[in-house]
Amino acid sequence: MSKRTKVRPAAVAYHLAGLACAAVFVLPFFWAVVASLRQPGQPPSRTVEWWPNPANWDNYAELFRVVPMGRYALNSLIVVAIAVPVTLLVAGLAGFALSQLGAAWRRRLVTVSVVLMLIPGMAVWTFRFHILHWLGLVDTLWALIVPSVAGGSPLFVLLFYWACWRIPSGLYESARLDGAGAWTVWWRIAWPLVRPTVAAVAVLAFALYWGDFTTPVLYIFRPELYTLPIGLQLLRQMDVTNLPLLMAGSVLMTVPVVVLFLLVQRLFLRNLTFESVEG
Repeated sequence: MSKRTKVRPAAVAYHLAGLACAAVFVLPFFWAVVASLRQPGQPPSRTVEWWPNPANWDNYAELFRVVPMGRYALNSLIVVAIAVPVTLLVAGLAGFALSQLGAAWRRRLVTVSVVLMLIPGMAVWTFRFHILHWLGLVDTLWALIVPSVAGGSPLFVLLFYWACWRIPSGLYESARLDGAGAWTVWWRIAWPLVRPTVAAVAVLAFALYWGDFTTPVLYIFRPELYTLPIGLQLLRQMDVTNLPLLMAGSVLMTVPVVVLFLLVQRLFLRNLTFESVEG
């Protein structure tokens, strides 16, 4: 029996397991699309419906007629277009700096970062409101963007720290011996080698800001500055029984995140080892 024949069952099982895992995540989104194409006013299907007959694509156009979804989508795009790059920059620099500290201080700051992740977000709502009010940013889109200056989440900093810490120290030392400063070492050495982490944090940060409902509710008062999550809530308040329209809004919210993930998935799958780079 050839070697190729021996590995074929394992390869088939591997791909079948991958397809099964993918189906677990894809099927709910597919059923959301199917539900969004049902006729208005129809109750939820009691059985699995693989495709409505007929499919009502007008539900998506109705979204923009009922509420100004176009304006809300533009506001959300403005927020993520600024907040995501700022988050990547700040979290990337913080994670790199953390990886370059001595063992004692690195251990202390990692512990602090983990503790910060345990603090519920509602604990900082009032404090953040006072800061934004003092800066004059309440009731502006900047109220949704400014939190990115803090790196978005301690998790993002820890992800970058772990990625930078895994890079062989010899690469950093070689760059410093050549006269490279801290900024050059980060930009020329660390940043290119942690691209999978950059992609992961970009997707997570995009989902964080894109789907944020609480922050606009707390700090935005003018309807023209509402974002897509607020628009989806308005749809629900207008007619909670119109499930196809609500599902169309949910699909509209989900598609950009899925598209972004598909665009950067190659970075997740790269077989990049630091040992091979060092060699």
